[in-house]
Order: sequence, then C-alpha cells, then structure tokens
Amino acid sequence: MLSNIRPAVAMIALFTLLTGLAYPLAVTGIAGALFRGQSGGELIRDASGQVIGSHLIAQGFAKPEYLHPRPSAAGNGYDASNSSGSNMGPLSQKLADRVKGDAAAIRKDAPGVTIPADAVTTSGSGLDPDISPAYAHLQAPRIAVARHADPAAVDAFVSAKTTPAFLGFIGQPRINVFDFNRALDVRFPVKR
Repeated sequence: MLSNIRPAVAMIALFTLLTGLAYPLAVTGIAGALFRGQSGGELIRDASGQVIGSHLIAQGFAKPEYLHPRPSAAGNGYDASNSSGSNMGPLSQKLADRVKGDAAAIRKDAPGVTIPADAVTTSGSGLDPDISPAYAHLQAPRIAVARHADPAAVDAFVSAKTTPAFLGFIGQPRINVFDFNRALDVRFPVKR
C-alpha cells in the first residue's frame, strides 16, 4: 500500500511546485520584463516624481473644466481598494433612481441630447478609465465654457484624442479620461 501512496504524494508535491510556484513566478517575471508599464499599474508621475494617477484606474473628476468619467460603484467612488460593481439588477429601484438622477443632471447641462449609456451606468469594476466618444462629445460644450475656449476646438480635440478600436474591429473607440484631462490642461489651460 505504501508503494501506491508514495508516487501519489510525490506527484502532488511535484505539480504543486510546478503549477503553484514555478509557473506563476515565470509568468510574472515574463510579464514584468515584456510589459513593464502595464504590470506596474501604468502609474503616472508629476515632475517631482509624485504618483498622480494611472492609465488603468478611473479617478473622480468633478470640476466643470474636466472630462467626467463614468459613475463609479467602487466603495465611496473610485476607491481602487474596493473595486466592484453595484450588483443591482434591472428591477432595483435604487439603481433606477440613481440613473434617473444622473440623467437629469446631464440634461440640465445639455438639454435635448441623447445620453450615452456609459454616462449613467457603472462598469463592472466601477473603475473603468475610459468613456465613449459620444459621452466625451456631450461634455465638450461644458468644458469649453469652463475653460473659455472655442467649443468647436474642444470638440475637435475630443475627436483627435479618441483611441480607435484595436485593429479597427476589436473593442470600441474610447477616450482615457485621465490622459485627456492632462492633455486639456496643456492645450486649453484654465483662465482664471
């Protein structure tokens, strides 16, 4: 009987070391070497070296002179340590009330426009860093007014900063909110 157990125990130990330790370490090492930015969170630093954000995680921009991200269900809003969706279904009254409130706020700034879905719905993680070009174009007039810029120029800037679908057909066109807002500060500085 011991002769049957010993090979089983040896195989469990071997495959535990192989698939539980060696393989994850190799994949992590390769990812770190080939994709240094992505594996490190694509952190963005200011001139002094201070981390100010990430390309991969949404941040709550609320000032009128900035592009606003999708609503967040992560913790108390854009909390990366508490990333999750709201888990509210289509029959949830709380979800319906939040969506109606968000839609009403958008209609106040842009009456009579069609509101894109990502303007009032959260992503699965609550931290999606990208928005649709339609939502960005919807916000362009508000940004232009707040920055005392030409609305057509801000709208054209939205188009210029839109990332197309990968290979033209994989995914959707999108705009990274953090990158766009940093570019806005350079192209259309806020005039006080």
